[in-house]
Amino acid sequence: ELYQLAQANSLINELHVEVDNTIKSLNHSCTFDGLFSFEKLDDHQQISYDLAFCVAEIEATKAFLNYAKKVNDEFSFTHKISLASCAENLNKIWHRLFTHHSETNLSRDRLLKFMQNQNTINFLNKHGSTENLANLGKVILENGMLELPSGLGEEKDIIRTTFARFTDKIVVPVAESIHRNSLDIPDQLIDAAAKLGCFGVGIPEAFGGAVPEKQKDSIGMLVVTEELSRGSLGAAGSLITRPEIAARALLSGGTEKQKEYYLPRLASGALLSAIAITEPNYGSDVASLSLSATKIGNGWILNGAKTWCTFAGKADILVLIARTNKDEKKPHRGLSMFFVKKPQFSGHSFNHKNPSGGCLIGKSIPTIGYRGMHSFDLSFEDYFIPSEALIGEERGQGKGFYLAMEGLTGGRIQTAARASGVMEASIRKAIAYANDRRVFSKTLASYQLTQIKIARMAMDLSSTRQFSYSVARLIDKGVGKMESSLVKLYSCQAAERVTREAMQIHGGMGYAEESDVSRYFVDARVLSIFEGAEETLALKVIARELISKAST
Repeated sequence: ELYQLAQANSLINELHVEVDNTIKSLNHSCTFDGLFSFEKLDDHQQISYDLAFCVAEIEATKAFLNYAKKVNDEFSFTHKISLASCAENLNKIWHRLFTHHSETNLSRDRLLKFMQNQNTINFLNKHGSTENLANLGKVILENGMLELPSGLGEEKDIIRTTFARFTDKIVVPVAESIHRNSLDIPDQLIDAAAKLGCFGVGIPEAFGGAVPEKQKDSIGMLVVTEELSRGSLGAAGSLITRPEIAARALLSGGTEKQKEYYLPRLASGALLSAIAITEPNYGSDVASLSLSATKIGNGWILNGAKTWCTFAGKADILVLIARTNKDEKKPHRGLSMFFVKKPQFSGHSFNHKNPSGGCLIGKSIPTIGYRGMHSFDLSFEDYFIPSEALIGEERGQGKGFYLAMEGLTGGRIQTAARASGVMEASIRKAIAYANDRRVFSKTLASYQLTQIKIARMAMDLSSTRQFSYSVARLIDKGVGKMESSLVKLYSCQAAERVTREAMQIHGGMGYAEESDVSRYFVDARVLSIFEGAEETLALKVIARELISKAST
């Protein structure tokens, strides 16, 4: 099997070369007189979009295979499922490349030769066959839920167990009611999460968090997020996302005084935060944001609107990006980040008259899922904030775009963990239902198609997990921004597949609101939209950077 893992790596590397060739070809097509044209790249959006997924699947496959190589489990099941996942991704990547080969001058004969090579044929026949997938699914179904070794060590396994118990005891009992009735997250849940240290998992110990001094630990944050999301994406899984983003921005650009004030309070849950970046007219185009911050005397005046500000009602602090410089030649350099204090409000709307001047109006946006935190439209009218609200104070002017990107890097890997949590919950429910439900005198679990569905669901979950852990290690070393975008792209679409199949296995019951899988399905749908919409991420972040920087 170690030989098979090496062969799998070799095959995925061969296709990686073809993907790189395609990227170089697009670079050449969009370069004129030595200058790359981003406008011309927009004429190739479909292939750019597909290439982004190719790269994401390649990196996910490599991470899964590298993990499997280090794991020795009793039945070698980890090896088998990683090899099957590789076979699935090889087929996906090859078909995308072949579809676009004429557009990118990729050799059709070379692509066909890859698929006709006996090594490729043998590998796909063994690991990608219907029989193999069904056998893997059967093993998972018979074991109730086959837990793969985490590969993270005893400390992380203890953290997982602790938060799994918290989720089962505190989150799961209220999750369905919060979703069905679009309720606020109960204070009891928030208080219990705070006591357990949820809000400090990405904050250094020196500031009251859980991260040892001079050591970064993004994986701990992922493990906690996975377990909370397994209980409820809207009521628990996203609770620690906002303090995580706020903390990264503070650690990167805040003054010592700001760090000492905000970080301990974020870590303890004494201050709850929300992120106010997106605007009605610009969506994920951060550089074009227009909400204005005008300097006056000892502070700033805010005017404009934000949208999709999740948890804005309950939050004590809005982490807000505003335009402090209107120089149109350098739009991303005219943005600054502010920590805007406000009172907590429950329910779906609020109207805050600022004692220092101005008002802030918030109204929640009705959504099909991701309920509990509520996402708000916000309107600022002559809203005064003091000078010290500017992160970095004077030296922080114009740094808002970069601080937002710093925070969103962590937010994107955390989104992958949220996807993993929702996928695990979906698979657990699907396995239990398939083993109990009888159709035409046989259990659903005994049917080949069900077995294959379960195998593919488990492959999506396992590859997402190992990919996210791999990226977290890179981020802790100060790199991995591109990989954080790739893992979000990969994991969010995987979560949609898994939750869809869990609902499908439940049949009519899966469509009923009373079933948990219907909640998982509508919750998973938001993952490809927030923290960078799928299309924006694929075209304007991943493909744009890979293609523009490729050497021809």
